[in-house]
Amino acid sequence: MSNKDFYETLGVARSASDDEIKKAFRKLAMKYHPDRNPDDKAAEEKFKEVQNAYAILSDKEKKAAYDQYGHAGVDPNMGAGGFGGFGGFSGAQGFDFGDIFSQMFGGAGGGRAQSYQGADLQYGVEISLEEAAKGIKKRISVPTYEECDVCHGSGAKPGTSASTCSTCHGSGTIHVRQAIFQMQQTCPTCHGSGKEIKEPCIKCRGEGRVKTSKTVEVNIPAGIDDGQRIRLSGEGEPGQHGAPAGDLYVVVQVKAHKTFERNGLDLHCELPVSFATAALGGDVEVPTLDGKVKLSIPSETQTGRRMRVKGKGIKSLRSSAVGDLYCHVVVETPINLTDRQKELLEEFDKISTGLDRSQTPRQKSFFDKVRDIFD
Repeated sequence: MSNKDFYETLGVARSASDDEIKKAFRKLAMKYHPDRNPDDKAAEEKFKEVQNAYAILSDKEKKAAYDQYGHAGVDPNMGAGGFGGFGGFSGAQGFDFGDIFSQMFGGAGGGRAQSYQGADLQYGVEISLEEAAKGIKKRISVPTYEECDVCHGSGAKPGTSASTCSTCHGSGTIHVRQAIFQMQQTCPTCHGSGKEIKEPCIKCRGEGRVKTSKTVEVNIPAGIDDGQRIRLSGEGEPGQHGAPAGDLYVVVQVKAHKTFERNGLDLHCELPVSFATAALGGDVEVPTLDGKVKLSIPSETQTGRRMRVKGKGIKSLRSSAVGDLYCHVVVETPINLTDRQKELLEEFDKISTGLDRSQTPRQKSFFDKVRDIFD
């Protein structure tokens, strides 16, 4: 889908009325139609742009989504939308460009039942950070349709049958004249089937199919991130009258982890370190998604120091690259001290009174700033 503004494509203002949008479309469609511009690739591309723009701006719901979110609101490949269960992404229906232009330019209209591709569906699935890092297969239940077992797909009450539509006389379409144009549209009575059901089936209410659900297995690859989508071709809503099914878009939600935060391919975590280990140095155990590893803490380590554990992040979805784990040191102040521990700390405090300021870098920095304020 082109990212050119649809209003600009049709040459109308954003405040244009439906009639103004329709008039602009007709004018441009006449100008760039392939029948009037044979072997003109530029005109053909322009004609497609005009069609795409009108398909969105002539549909109230799509127009509202476009006005609010731009192209992301109407293009399923751009990942717009939330997690409100299943949402349709089907193309413009009820406006057949082929039928309109066959009438405009003398082509063969032809009475035929309309075939509608099934709507695309969107489904949110929640996984853990560990599952996102290693990949997992999930089985999900999605809505679908199956043939009605009462009328066996006819839509008519058992013992009756569908008759020829009284509105379109079996053609599936009607002709509507507007100004100088005669347009062909889907019959509103039979919805393009050419048949009219006088006594609909009680179970399916004339649809010939009933809602059900099916189980689909989704292969979630290692390295997937929160908000990314997986497309399952043909697993969306079934089409009507033999048309192909839509697609299923599985949107991945990664649950917040109690230890790690993800930033791209890297992981970050807090690493509590005791006062003694921070001052003297030593080895500590660090959690990773694959288990614990040892990390050497240098002596004189301060709170806020960032230490890297190479290769313990997330594997890239599209390459062999692997991120790192960054541990952010937090020097812990001990609590619930014993009498002996308090005695030792008090003794340490006494002998620390005459410490050179170079031995307490943060304190030195603080007093330097205070001095600068009052100097």
